[in-house]
Amino acid sequence: MTDPTDADAMTDLEGRPFAGRGQWTEPTTEQVAPGVHRVPLPLPMDGLRAINVYVLETPGGLTCIDAGWAIEVGRELLGEGLRRIGHDVRDVTRFLVTHAHRDHYTQAVTVRREFGNATIDLGVGDKPTLDLFNSGDLEADPTVARLRMGGAFDVAAGWEDMFRGADPDISMWELPDRWLEEEQQIELGDRVLHAVPTPGHTAGHFVFADHERGVLFAGDHVLPTITPSVGFELVFADNPLAAFLGSLRKVREMPDLVLLPAHGPVAPSSHARVDELLAHHDDRLEQCLAKVGPDGSTAHDVATELTWTRHERLFSELDAFNGAMATMETMVHLDLLASRGRLVRDEVDGTAVYRPR
Repeated sequence: MTDPTDADAMTDLEGRPFAGRGQWTEPTTEQVAPGVHRVPLPLPMDGLRAINVYVLETPGGLTCIDAGWAIEVGRELLGEGLRRIGHDVRDVTRFLVTHAHRDHYTQAVTVRREFGNATIDLGVGDKPTLDLFNSGDLEADPTVARLRMGGAFDVAAGWEDMFRGADPDISMWELPDRWLEEEQQIELGDRVLHAVPTPGHTAGHFVFADHERGVLFAGDHVLPTITPSVGFELVFADNPLAAFLGSLRKVREMPDLVLLPAHGPVAPSSHARVDELLAHHDDRLEQCLAKVGPDGSTAHDVATELTWTRHERLFSELDAFNGAMATMETMVHLDLLASRGRLVRDEVDGTAVYRPR
């Protein structure tokens, strides 16, 4: 049976195999559907290594699904990728950004500023995060407080050390031209994209389906080889894992489409990967429940009892960034269990403690 996440089993319009797991990050311009090209751009200081920007050719210019991180090498490689298909960055007239993480959003802002003819669409659920960036009130990283809520005090200190002095460039977080507020059809010449809100990874995440061409621009909602983080945003949304699982079911109810993810190779079946992600979280919820001690546990307590990544690493093997992500990921699972009545959640001196019911 073919692995549903194996892009090597797929070919482009000319019969050439798509870039697989080991090749998808390499600089290229890969046609993934009629009039649709994948341009991977590098990410600094990020285990994901690259982000896929999808370029759609339309009569009114180029539309990009996501934009990349606003760094010099990303801008250069975006230009090189577009020149391979006979275009230039100035030909981009619209960015449809799946969510407001910096590797997806910030280069859209800098390209808009550079040429003045590109517009940006973003899900309105991410408005609180952008409002916070632009308020002048971002004096402390909310992630530190979130980690302390999870009982991960040493991890919180490591997070502060890692980002001390690295204040965000607020100019990269200008507001979009349009807020996407609900499920809708977006017309791009003779192409129609079905824009679908999929909160969870962030509160404002959207995916875009091109049903005629059979592809799903999935952003970080459905990734082919890893599980997306949930709840990692500056303005924390209530019970984001419940929203994420609901969004996965929403995508499962759509037609089965070729998966065009923001990170990772092209995959043949959105349904197959959604089923895997739902099964993973069902299993993870049971693992988290089993690790809660009879006298109560924090998210950090539980996280240290679990293994991480597909390599089954111990928590002690993770660096400060990934230890923080693991703690926050565990906390959203415990919060969901509490909301379902399977755990009791109390706050003790600002720290969440979970107990068996």
